[in-house]
This record gives sequence, C-alpha cells and structure tokens, in this order.
Amino acid sequence: MYLEPYLEEPRHIEFQILADNYGNAMHLFERDCSVQRRHQKVIEEAPGPRLNRGESDYFAGRAATILGGAGYRNIGTVETLSEDGESFSFLEMNTRLQVEHAVTEAVTGVDIVQAQIRLAAGERLTDIVPTKVRIDGAAIEVRIYAEDPVRFFPSPGTMTQFRMPVGPGIRVETGYGAGNTVSPFYDPLVAKVIAHAHTRAAAIARLQTALEATVIEGIKTNIPFIQKALASAEFQCGNYSTNLVAKLTQKVLA
Repeated sequence: MYLEPYLEEPRHIEFQILADNYGNAMHLFERDCSVQRRHQKVIEEAPGPRLNRGESDYFAGRAATILGGAGYRNIGTVETLSEDGESFSFLEMNTRLQVEHAVTEAVTGVDIVQAQIRLAAGERLTDIVPTKVRIDGAAIEVRIYAEDPVRFFPSPGTMTQFRMPVGPGIRVETGYGAGNTVSPFYDPLVAKVIAHAHTRAAAIARLQTALEATVIEGIKTNIPFIQKALASAEFQCGNYSTNLVAKLTQKVLA
C-alpha cells in the first residue's frame, strides 16, 4: 500500500541549488510557481510570499547539504508542495536550468546561466559566488503563450505585430519577432516578461504596466488572463495556490 497526504490548497515551491565538483552546495532561496494551468506554470515569483522565512531557509539549507553530501554537481531545483508555508513535501529534482530562473537571478544578483557553465568547467562554488547571498526585493515572471486566454486552446499563426515592453526593472526573454510564425507542433511559449522592484506590490504594479505596453497581434495570447490573475485578490495578497487558475476560470467556463 502506498499512501501520501492530500493537500487541498497546495503551493508549488521550488528551491534553486548550486553545487560544485568538490562536495560544496548552496541554495539561492525559493520560487513560488503555483499559478499553473494544466500543470504548466504561468506565473512565478521570488521570494515566495507568505512563507515562514525561517522554515523555508532551513529546508533550502538542508536540501543543499544533502545534495552536496550525495555528490550532486552543477545546478538543479528541488521541487516541493506546501500548504501551510512551513512544511514542504518533496516532489522531484529537476537537474537542469528552469524557465523561471530569471526571478531568482533578479533577487539574488547571481547569474545562474554563467554559474552553470563555470561549475561544469570545474570551478569552485566559493569562486563563483564569493559573498553571502541575500534577497533583494521581489521579482515576478509571466509566461506569454500563444493560446486562447479563456479556454487555453493553442493559437498558432504568424505574428503581425510584436512589441515587448522596456523600462527600469523589466527584463524580456524571447526568440520571436514580428513576422515570425508560432508552430502548432511545439511549446506555445513566445516570451517571458520579468519585473523586479524593492517590494512585491511594486513588482506587481511594474509588471501590470509592462503588460499594458505589450503588443502582439496576429495570434491570440494569454495576456488577458495573466492580467486577470495579477489583479485578483488572492494573488495581490499572496494567498493563492495551484487552484487559482481554476477559481478564476470556472465562472467563465460554466
């Protein structure tokens, strides 16, 4: 018989780990990736809101110690579920660079892509991250998908307009431009927009302004849904779970 706890309002919390070839490992705190549709992440943020900071840092430190002792090398992410913001149930270990790594880079100042390369080259962790890492403000990332914003059906096609936002605290990652075609055969992600500010409320506001300035035409995108999620009372106060998307869409789909 196999048993596991049932979490009614789970939060998807993941911890970024760096480890070298010499048994040394450290963490770069956590990310909250709870806003998901069909188990695919849509909004991620760092640090996680409404977490017990002491317990979160303790779990992250224990994870780093265990992985260092096990001989883990390079970067990776420990994925967990939490319902109370204090206890964390292990899900899996992702042994790769995560799509949402940018929010961790924003709040820690550590270039995770560069760290990955330097670790693979055999450098020591203390040379790559020589000083104590602290959390600086808050960062939120949204994934812009080529999909219907209500039912999340794919929306492939050619983009006739593609203008991404610019400004202080705004980072955009994309491989698309006007005239490019989004294929129906692959992941519909067309861009990521990341906002960083001194406070979470300021990061949300900065991101909302950035999305208002984003122009993508020729295909449908999930931007209207993202805006709805960011404006929701649950997200604004940081009291949300992996059920948020269902709660925001159930009235529309009823």
